[in-house]
Amino acid sequence: MSIKLPHPDATALLPPPLQARFAHQWARYLERHDGDAVLSPDLPDSLPRVWALSDFVAESCIQSSALMRMLIADDALVAADRAGKLKARVHDALGGVEEEAAFMRAIRECRRREMVRIAWRDLAGAADLAETLADLSELADWLIEAALAFAEDALAPRFGRPADGQRLIVLALGKLGGGELNFSSDVDLIFAYASPGQTDGRQSLDHQAYFTRLAQRLIRYLAEATADGQVWRVDMRLRPFGDDGPLVTHAASMEHYYAAHGREWERYAWIKARVAAGDHAAGERLLATLRPFVYRRYLDYGVFESLREMKAMINRESEKRGEHVDLKRSPGGIREIEFIGQGFQLIRAGRDRGLQHRGIRETLARLADRDLLPRWAERELQSAYVYLRQAENRLQMQADQQTHRLPEDALGRLRLAWSMGCEDWPSFRAVLDEQMRGVHEHFERMFASPQLEAGGAGDDGLARAWREGDEAALRTLLAADGYEETEAGAAAEHLAALANAPATRTLTETARQRLAQLVPLLVRAAVTLPAPARTLARALTLIQAMAGRSVYLALLVESPLALSQLVRLCAASPWIAEQLARMPLLLDELLDPRSLYAPPEREGLARELSAALAEVPDDDVEQLMDRLRQFKAAQVLKVAAADVTGALPLMRVSDQLTWIAEVILDRVLAVAGHQLAARHGPPWLAGEDREAGFGIVAYGKLGGIELGYGSDLDVVFLYESGTGEQLTRGERPIDNAVYFARLAQRVIHLLGTYTSAGTLYEIDIRLRPSGASGLLVSSLDAFSLYQQDQAWVWEHQALVRARFIAGAPSVASGFAAIRERTLCRERAPAALRREVREMRERMWRTLGSRDPVQFDLKKDPGGIADIEFLVQYNVLLHARAHPALVRYTDNIRLLQALAEAGVMDPADAALLTDAYKAYRDRTHALTLQAMPAVVPSDEVAGLRAAVGRLWEAQLGEEGAAP
Repeated sequence: MSIKLPHPDATALLPPPLQARFAHQWARYLERHDGDAVLSPDLPDSLPRVWALSDFVAESCIQSSALMRMLIADDALVAADRAGKLKARVHDALGGVEEEAAFMRAIRECRRREMVRIAWRDLAGAADLAETLADLSELADWLIEAALAFAEDALAPRFGRPADGQRLIVLALGKLGGGELNFSSDVDLIFAYASPGQTDGRQSLDHQAYFTRLAQRLIRYLAEATADGQVWRVDMRLRPFGDDGPLVTHAASMEHYYAAHGREWERYAWIKARVAAGDHAAGERLLATLRPFVYRRYLDYGVFESLREMKAMINRESEKRGEHVDLKRSPGGIREIEFIGQGFQLIRAGRDRGLQHRGIRETLARLADRDLLPRWAERELQSAYVYLRQAENRLQMQADQQTHRLPEDALGRLRLAWSMGCEDWPSFRAVLDEQMRGVHEHFERMFASPQLEAGGAGDDGLARAWREGDEAALRTLLAADGYEETEAGAAAEHLAALANAPATRTLTETARQRLAQLVPLLVRAAVTLPAPARTLARALTLIQAMAGRSVYLALLVESPLALSQLVRLCAASPWIAEQLARMPLLLDELLDPRSLYAPPEREGLARELSAALAEVPDDDVEQLMDRLRQFKAAQVLKVAAADVTGALPLMRVSDQLTWIAEVILDRVLAVAGHQLAARHGPPWLAGEDREAGFGIVAYGKLGGIELGYGSDLDVVFLYESGTGEQLTRGERPIDNAVYFARLAQRVIHLLGTYTSAGTLYEIDIRLRPSGASGLLVSSLDAFSLYQQDQAWVWEHQALVRARFIAGAPSVASGFAAIRERTLCRERAPAALRREVREMRERMWRTLGSRDPVQFDLKKDPGGIADIEFLVQYNVLLHARAHPALVRYTDNIRLLQALAEAGVMDPADAALLTDAYKAYRDRTHALTLQAMPAVVPSDEVAGLRAAVGRLWEAQLGEEGAAP
């Protein structure tokens, strides 16, 4: 018979086999629902396309004309759901159902109705991938919640409910956990409960028994196949101990399981864990307790080997299934994209909580934002993920079957190709193959085994000789690798010593295997540098210090770039090697040479510190102190790396080290103030009705912007005071002076307390008014009076280099006025010369080396201290006539200012500048070689003599009067 097709133009666009398929389905619909032909004018234009592509949609509509009518009447096929609309439809469909059989039927009908809507919009091109995955995941959440609520109601008449009000915790993992459920997926669930107890019913059950019964009902409601189908297949194999474990686990038992028995693949699975239904608050607490299991606090590069093994297992399973292309598991499939993103998460998200995200697309974007993944690679992976997931969904939408294999029948292939915008199967396969090839190349680049790629046959022999501690064999193999005879002997001795060390013998087998993998890589990297045996010895000392934490060995094995930077820095500086050994977390900085040798300026440092502390609560003092110390160590390492490689000039080295201290002090003061104000309220100036200010003044090298590696911080604490009683404004007010003393103590505590990450800075507060006998903090008024009436000349000398660095602007301006007034006061030249000279002589007698062969760059006559005293003397003597001299605090610009003011001969200023730079440059270099700031006297004899002549001319006992 002749059948009138709706929308003949839309039908004509389909290829003949799909036209025929649609005509067949439409005929069946008319035959079953004869009177519904009148619907034709209202049918959507997409109907021929969707029915031709999906038997599931067509059969569902053929079975129920009411479904067709509802979809059209609600405009469900035209517009995306508004927030809450899906929840409302689920509630309307299931809310009034009381009988179990009726509920089982209703929940399946609800699922089918929504799945038809989702499939129709997707196949019609009305919904993008994000909408489709979100709708599928939300639907699963609400149906699981509805099934749980019905199960609770069903058990309540007999057993009651938990007396403490808790509910079952339903955790979703896998695609549902990530909010990325595919069309015909299983749902991976884990059930838990918060605490032991009893139900309050007439037949009371303990919580384990109650929640087990509840979970069994929930699974049956979802997974039992009835005449109306299933809601979802439920996979419980991811729970603790798998199929052998209890169906429901007490939260504390779950925490113990993962701490004691958790495996790498379980960490991978738990990345996507989410509370899907039940007791959300308890579920979130449980997830928080398990977060340290999933995300390690260190860089866990051991993940690479685990993921390689997992992928190899998946590949072996795929091979057993034959040559079929699997969109999920085949090389270049969806699983490899997830491995790339989640591999980075397992490695890094413990230290960067911004990477703790369940969705793979957002994870890839965040990796690119952090330069962990090149932006072009992220774009390619995002594009491939969208294409593969759309293909997966549209394949499953054909018959609502869980499959990831490409179809083999002609109609299935044409449907998939057409649904993906391709004219035929070869066109689709060309696009698909290109996408999967690109994904697999990215996967191989990330997960390739560097030691296998870079190594050779000699590596196995070298690793074996090292494990056996065979020094003779090591010497022979090292010589074959390019080590000269003496270098080979020394290097073999170092390697054998490491192999035979008691600490190495007690390592776990995993650590020893990784160390054996690392040894050939280290040997090969060191031989390319000067003095390879010495370089290797430094690197091995570092390796031995961290060998107990095999994840750091894995990092170096997995990252040839990090290994090469490590060896390069060990060759350049034993001090850097010591810092890395003390804090192996710093190995992370070696992964990106772009940032390693380009330390950020002050604004960049402030941004990086804010990012590092973004998720650390101010009241978590332990974590705050550790993060601050890690930040400082990482930034100082960057400065040192740039220094030893010549990427930073001397002045920038000191600038960088000073900026690091400044941003840390600024943040520490802010945190300490927040903590104290939360307890006592802000300090208040009653007479001025405003908050009283507090600030930190830097002296010495910090004040002079001349900080060195390992320098102490000389600081003074100042605050604003008023008249009368001055109290904080809080629930527990205290006197302002007490508040500020506690604030200073807290700052010192945060900076100076020794933790597992060391100390931030040693704090020297002896330059405060009256020194060690004085108050910890001073008001601006008291500080002004002290400088005016009681301070010694040497304290005014120190004030030349003093600089406000953190705190309230009002304190900054107050201090600046006091400093300028003090430094610009009139002074008696002879008395000033005498006091400055005598102070320097006392210093030399106390601290000088008195060694005619060696010269202490800092303390001996003609060295750094003499130049500093000459500058300070001239500033104090001439600032009254030349106020511009108080503008700067660093010696280089002060010397320039003295020359510009005509106070100092420009040639003399240039000489002192050159000498000062040379001394400091040499001091930095010696520090990086882990050596004291002492050189042979003849090395700098000319500079020392020139500085000495200027000293004698201006400050010598018989020197001419200025």
